[in-house]
Amino acid sequence: MNKTLAMVLVGGRGTRLERITLHTAKPAVSFGGKYKLIDFVLSNLSNSGVKKVGIVTQYEPYELMDYIEHGSTWDLDINDGGISFLTPYTTKDGDKWQKGTAHAILQHFRFIEQHKPDHVLILGGDHIYKMDYSQMIDVHKKKRADLTIATFTPNGDLTRFGIVSSNQDGFVEGFEEKPTHPKSDTASMGIYVFKTDVLRRLLQMDKEDNFDFGHDIIPLALKESLNVAAYHFDGYFRDVGTVQSLYEEHMNLLDNPQYLKLHDYKHLPVYTKSSNLPPHHVAIRTLVRNSLVSDGCLIYGQVIHSVLSSRVVIKSGASVKNCVIFSDVKVGDHATIENAILMDGSVVLANTKLVFDEVTVVDNDYLWKLGENNGETVRGR
Repeated sequence: MNKTLAMVLVGGRGTRLERITLHTAKPAVSFGGKYKLIDFVLSNLSNSGVKKVGIVTQYEPYELMDYIEHGSTWDLDINDGGISFLTPYTTKDGDKWQKGTAHAILQHFRFIEQHKPDHVLILGGDHIYKMDYSQMIDVHKKKRADLTIATFTPNGDLTRFGIVSSNQDGFVEGFEEKPTHPKSDTASMGIYVFKTDVLRRLLQMDKEDNFDFGHDIIPLALKESLNVAAYHFDGYFRDVGTVQSLYEEHMNLLDNPQYLKLHDYKHLPVYTKSSNLPPHHVAIRTLVRNSLVSDGCLIYGQVIHSVLSSRVVIKSGASVKNCVIFSDVKVGDHATIENAILMDGSVVLANTKLVFDEVTVVDNDYLWKLGENNGETVRGR
């Protein structure tokens, strides 16, 4: 994969995740207790042998950059390539802020030209999946495609995706970005392989108007009669762009671990940065059932069907059920929490009851407002 350069887009705000991405980029969001969303794409790149990577940042980049550092966790700290952070910059013509996915790549095309790749792999940094990109790149080369789009079959609302129509030979004949009435059940994963010269030409065409790959560049490639191929991915792929979808995928880790296969260490392992914490501790007379509990946790109460990130403390008599709890959360004595996502560093006072009919994001701001109402029990909100 020496002739392939990867560009990972991590600059979006992820506004549909509400409080979760208020102060952090979406790819830096925790997942599965010990991981972050960015771990999946970086692990896939390492497992696929793609070692030249540009990380295109914009929104709240510090936490993500601090986490990735030089990429040694994913074996991407090499001299001939490795990870480069590509941030917005200023020129004599003004500030270079990104207006869309394609525009973000155009802003940093000099980085691509510096490495002289034959192919450019475009990726998002906030999806959950395990994939060997080398197989897609091989198909792209064998078909002599100008552009190859990775596709999958969604299990939900098709109107959230770009919809791809292909012929029997695997070439794309039509593309609709988030249509009201989809003509196909095959969707784009937002993963593309371009010939470098083709990518350059498409980005330069009407560059003041063509800001997005799905809305602008792919339709333009079809209009120009380029060879656009489809590579269908049969594995597990999820876009966790909403609070509900992020919560559901955590519950899937518990109820259907065979979907993502995180415990398959030999085939496409998922790497993550170690925190060097002690093992979790489950005290006497506690109940932990069907849950994931990360390092550094202290459990003195009850944890049922929940995912706990590192350094979480559940005090005596407390009960946590159907929850996703991020790092450094403290749940006080005899508190009860159900159907919630607790943000990093939240402190739930003793005897607090938070029982929701629908998944709700809870942070310290939420809890302080609750305290102003004399710590009343919250139900069904």
